[in-house]
Amino acid sequence: MLLTRIDHVAIAVHDLEAAIDYHRRAFGAEVHHREVVDSDGVEEALLEVGGSFIQLTTPTRSDSPIAVFLEKRGEGLHHIGYRVDNCVDALASVVAAGGTAIDEQPRPGSRGTIVAFVHPKGSFGTLVELVEEPA
Repeated sequence: MLLTRIDHVAIAVHDLEAAIDYHRRAFGAEVHHREVVDSDGVEEALLEVGGSFIQLTTPTRSDSPIAVFLEKRGEGLHHIGYRVDNCVDALASVVAAGGTAIDEQPRPGSRGTIVAFVHPKGSFGTLVELVEEPA
């Protein structure tokens, strides 16, 4: 089994502060990690839930994938992140099974992770992020 757990569920939002405040008031959730990922044009806040995360993410520029998503679909579920021990091996397995890699090679992600995205057309309509924790 290449998947070791659910790393995160990503929710695209227009107003990160309002989303954080809502999750704090509604669920008592606190921000575990917050980061701007310039390469993806996003700012994210991670709320820990049972060893996994809710990732609230908002665009920092108008051409980021999150900005495009929000323009087309509005706020809501964006992708699911699956934790893997080896992102290279997991990506190769996905491609061998008929999935379509968005990232041809794993790349740096937030929290020092290594990540690769899989296109929703090859994964039953769900954008998937493979996430490898740093060693």
